[in-house]
Amino acid sequence: MTWPGYALVTGASRGLGRCFARSLAARKKNLVLVARSGAKLEALARELRTAHDIQVESIVFDLSRNGAGQHLADELTRHGLQIDLLINNAGFGDQGRFNELPLERQVEAINLQTITVVELTHRLLPAMIERKSGGIITISSMAGFQPIPFASVYSATKAFLTTFSLALEAEVKSRGVRVVTVCPGRLRVAPEDVESSGERKKFPGGEQTHEEVVAEALRALERGSGLVIPGGMNKLAAFAERFVPRSKVARLVKKISKPPG
Repeated sequence: MTWPGYALVTGASRGLGRCFARSLAARKKNLVLVARSGAKLEALARELRTAHDIQVESIVFDLSRNGAGQHLADELTRHGLQIDLLINNAGFGDQGRFNELPLERQVEAINLQTITVVELTHRLLPAMIERKSGGIITISSMAGFQPIPFASVYSATKAFLTTFSLALEAEVKSRGVRVVTVCPGRLRVAPEDVESSGERKKFPGGEQTHEEVVAEALRALERGSGLVIPGGMNKLAAFAERFVPRSKVARLVKKISKPPG
């Protein structure tokens, strides 16, 4: 990476966000790390400052609340932080019957994975266009390619992210801004997160490491832009779904994802 400003990583305290932060720090990229977990976030910031001699700012922030993207952009402006790489990574998804899941929690997921991404991207993109340089990596999911019963809100928000990011890529590529859309499948739990991961079902197509996904995303960014579907089985599944009616896909996925009871 040769850009002089900062990379902003949302959801940086764990999982893919933490892995992006470490990978970019190893490339000597200054960072702004954002997450709700203050202790984990500051521990990571200290680790990266010490190991790589870079500037690392940590901002404890709940991106699921109303207007969060706008408020975070205002905070960046107040601190004079120029963002030339935005990594829209923060997200979560609850599983269960839609009518039985707390509505407040589902609205938070929609805010976090759609509205906040749009607000933050809209605020940071103009400066990138003006400089004719910059990058945006948006983390979507294989879940965005099909409706998923018992994860209906999650798959819907990921479908939005995929469509939004791919459309944005076509809009701004000629203006010097690189946009990468990443659609991972099931991710292997990182050793640091094992205690909080809970029991997991086996998943068709296996699991990928965070490092594999991040490496593919950064390679795509260096090449220019593009859609990244890590893993051969995931690529095959995304291709095959084009030939199956969406209503049938939903019924097939239901058999795999149905909760007990």
